Amino acid sequence: MTQSTTDNAAARQSHEALVVQQFGSQASAYVASTVHAQGADLQQMVEIAARTPNARAIDLGCGGGHVAYGVAPVLASVVAYDLSSGMLEAVAAEATKRGFANLTTRQGAAEHLPFADGEFDLVLSRYSAHHWQNVRQGIREARRVVKTGGTAVISDIIAPEVPVSDTFLQTFEMLRDPSHVRDYSSAEWVAIASEAGFAVTGVTRRRLPLDFDAWVGRMRTPEVQVAAIRALQAAMSEQVRQHFAIEPDGSFTIDQAVFELVAI
Repeated sequence: MTQSTTDNAAARQSHEALVVQQFGSQASAYVASTVHAQGADLQQMVEIAARTPNARAIDLGCGGGHVAYGVAPVLASVVAYDLSSGMLEAVAAEATKRGFANLTTRQGAAEHLPFADGEFDLVLSRYSAHHWQNVRQGIREARRVVKTGGTAVISDIIAPEVPVSDTFLQTFEMLRDPSHVRDYSSAEWVAIASEAGFAVTGVTRRRLPLDFDAWVGRMRTPEVQVAAIRALQAAMSEQVRQHFAIEPDGSFTIDQAVFELVAI
């Protein structure tokens, strides 16, 4: 095996490298994404943040930075934290454009936060945790860096409780984006948060419609994998098809939830 082949194999074995590869080149698409730039869950997160106007916050897995942009006007400071330097460069540029002097960026993994214990009053994360290699460690780190009595708000896609629907969801998520790890169920999220030292004070569930072409387009999903997703949709049982509300063009609807947590 040549050194180049060894290096390529090592890169393939690194989940963090895969996440950066998948999202670094898509930074502008995520900054501009209407799915990520709006939504009832985002408004809910901003409203929760506004309860503590002098708070210091961190946006874990900030992606295009929409949570950070939303809360910056109502908080003392917010750190946009992400694995991808490309994402962070795009977020910093957008923050400057919007005049958010209290928004800074920092690069790293959710499982290893370079911050002191209790450094933040508020931890936020939206549509990121399903990419974390070790979600339990990431939530433990979130608990470590938020002060006792502080708040964490996690918004993410949630897996169906019915196993067959869950299997289909995880499969087409992975086909669309190989950096996907897992969408967790609501019950799993409650257990993960509780084990980390959070009290779950609120769970708000919603249904999120997704336009198929925009969904695969954001990740530039290869056509062979797009075809595989469509084949899976065609092979679904009627029960699964109804759960995801599959439309003729492949657009569908998935479950989403916001978990409001208090550090105990």
